[in-house]
Amino acid sequence: MLRWKDVLIFARYANPEPPRRVELSEEQWQQRLTPAQYAVLRGRGTEPPYRNAYCRSYEPGRYHCAGCHSLLFDSATKYHAISGWPSFTQPTTPAAICYLPDDSHHMQRIEARCNVCGGHLGHVFPDGPAPAGLRYCINSVSLVLDSEPGAAADGSAIT
Repeated sequence: MLRWKDVLIFARYANPEPPRRVELSEEQWQQRLTPAQYAVLRGRGTEPPYRNAYCRSYEPGRYHCAGCHSLLFDSATKYHAISGWPSFTQPTTPAAICYLPDDSHHMQRIEARCNVCGGHLGHVFPDGPAPAGLRYCINSVSLVLDSEPGAAADGSAIT
């Protein structure tokens, strides 16, 4: 189980090695993603709070990166944080997420990115529920929910 100190160490020193890498040109990303997905995943944007697909959705399944389809979160770790965005307590594996310091907007935060394609997902904060105390505040548009039984547990690509 990841804790805040682990997130800080990853952000400051070295992130976990990803299971694979997906690298595309900006033109290829634009072709692959919708304009909203591109703005968030590649442009580090933020979708409007509360008016997004997964904010109030608690359907069982697994959440994959909308850019590369890597497995990121399981619905069992999703909770209602009243933040306006879907919130999770843990990624599926420590290597699913890449952590970067983010000092934008006159704040000190930790940015959460897909560790496989580098797509911006949102941020992680130390104000989540016990036992780990983490809140992954994630943009819905950066996620794809696979609610089919037997979803790829290894994060392999969904086509």
